[in-house]
Amino acid sequence: MCASECRVWFEGDPLLEAYHDHEWCKANHDDRFQFEMLVLEGASVGLSWRTIMRKREAYRRAFRGFGIDVCASMGDEELEVALADPGLVRNRNKVFSVRRNARVVQAIQSEFGSFDAYLWGFVDGEVIDGRWKTTGEIPTESAVSRMMSADMKRRGMSFVGPTITYSFLQAIGIVNDHLVDCAYR
Repeated sequence: MCASECRVWFEGDPLLEAYHDHEWCKANHDDRFQFEMLVLEGASVGLSWRTIMRKREAYRRAFRGFGIDVCASMGDEELEVALADPGLVRNRNKVFSVRRNARVVQAIQSEFGSFDAYLWGFVDGEVIDGRWKTTGEIPTESAVSRMMSADMKRRGMSFVGPTITYSFLQAIGIVNDHLVDCAYR
């Protein structure tokens, strides 16, 4: 188990506990999962992660399992249907950004061979291990998240500021911010 301080953000919520224990900060190399986390992190702007996790299944349905090619080819009508879904964050810019970001990911895949290769290239394939003792030490952004954010924006992505990008890096395991005494490191 983590020290009590580590458990603050997810303790008592089975959905968040499962996410923390089995997904958060676990190195992942699957383009589809990485795209899912990019979309969910973008949807979280201005909201709590708890809110987004409760909407995750609705997002999976609306965006058909986060298939990158499927999301890139969604028409305006399909996105309008998604926008009307009360299971999603009903923000036009966030919903329509899924298609735009999927198209950018397709271009990245063409350029780098995979989204994964692009993402892990920012850290030369190595996990950034925070080895923090308290949650107060965990940053909200980093040099890597600022660099990735700037590059993603330059390529045309939305909802990829440096703080969201840092959370994304945690979500896909490029950054490991489990506290040093956490059993799920």
